[in-house]
Amino acid sequence: MARSRPSAPGGAPAAGRDRRWLALVIHLTFFLLLGAALVRYVQRHGAALPVLALAGALALLYGFGPALGRLPATGPPAAVGAPPDAVRRPSARHLLWLGVLVVVWAALVALAPSFSWCAVPLFYTALRTLPPPAAYGLVAFFTGFVVLAQLRLAARFDLDLVVGPPAVAALALAVFTSMDRQSARQAVLIHDLARTHRELAATERRAGTLAERQRLAVEIHDSLAQGLSSQQMLLQAADRLWDADPRQARAHVRAATSIAERSLAEARRFVHDLAPADLAEGGGLEAALQRLASRESTAERSVHCRVDDAVGAPALPGHVQSALLRIAQGALANVREHSGASRAALTLSHLGDQVRLDIADNGRGFDTAASHGPWQHARGHGLPAIRARVRQVGGALTVESAPGDGTVVSVSVPLHPASAKADTP
Repeated sequence: MARSRPSAPGGAPAAGRDRRWLALVIHLTFFLLLGAALVRYVQRHGAALPVLALAGALALLYGFGPALGRLPATGPPAAVGAPPDAVRRPSARHLLWLGVLVVVWAALVALAPSFSWCAVPLFYTALRTLPPPAAYGLVAFFTGFVVLAQLRLAARFDLDLVVGPPAVAALALAVFTSMDRQSARQAVLIHDLARTHRELAATERRAGTLAERQRLAVEIHDSLAQGLSSQQMLLQAADRLWDADPRQARAHVRAATSIAERSLAEARRFVHDLAPADLAEGGGLEAALQRLASRESTAERSVHCRVDDAVGAPALPGHVQSALLRIAQGALANVREHSGASRAALTLSHLGDQVRLDIADNGRGFDTAASHGPWQHARGHGLPAIRARVRQVGGALTVESAPGDGTVVSVSVPLHPASAKADTP
């Protein structure tokens, strides 16, 4: 009977097939030896009823063994070098079955010593059923009984009969112990591999959760937060101008209302599928950039958008269009809030196997070598958010600026990911 082993994905099916195959070979060997011994006895001594009855009982008992089921699982060994199943605990029915089997075999061998060869398959039955000390003791009993039976059967003393059975028993013990220890080591490795797989999956889930949080933070910053910031600025300007210039103040209020409508659409789209609302209105990225430039143009600042419609240029994937639009939104938000520019320009162009987006302004600029600047302000995402989006689509980012000379942000995204480049400082 085969013992149960700890299972793990990938290793359990193969180990189960090996156990079944080995058990089948041992069972066939037992019945083949039992049948050969019975035929030999009948040919030499005739059909003696006690021998026939004991042989039939032994065959029935041995065949009944698999019906008892596997031994209770004891779990994997504590370490690779630990003895296999050192705490094997057979049930009472297994012990009763094995005891009756040994008694019937001993009685049969006492009557007909030629049946002693059936002890070899019984070695493995004992080793697979009992704890190691008890199993080794039962194997020693089998071996001694076989030696006595063979000596009684022989006409004279033969040294081979004394040496042969112990040598066979030692070989069987060595083979079984080696296989069992190897199986135990494999069980430990499979157990460790399954645990490592679970830990890796948990780590990947945590990393995915953190990445999703970062993505959501950038999405909120590039949509809702920017809209709310624009509304705040316009309403503050309207409040200052309400008495001095009511007409201009109402214009600011109307602009804030328009931005609020856009923010509401963004919020609904954000909840639905996190796609930019401008892209959902149709026309692709080019039309979305035109609408963005139109909204960002005010009396204080004009935003011009130019799209280089290259003939035969392939359509951009949806995630690339979304990323480029968010980058343009984030860049123009920084222009509006920090640059003090009176003009800004968006340029979308197709250059061979790349698409390029440039955002330029004539604002105050900043020192790109500084750790903080108008594009890297502490209270928002700024340039880090743009850089993160560029990395997500495998593109390259270039920022050119100097104090008093404005700023140019260039993003190039390869149409084929294999040609992606690193960020350029």
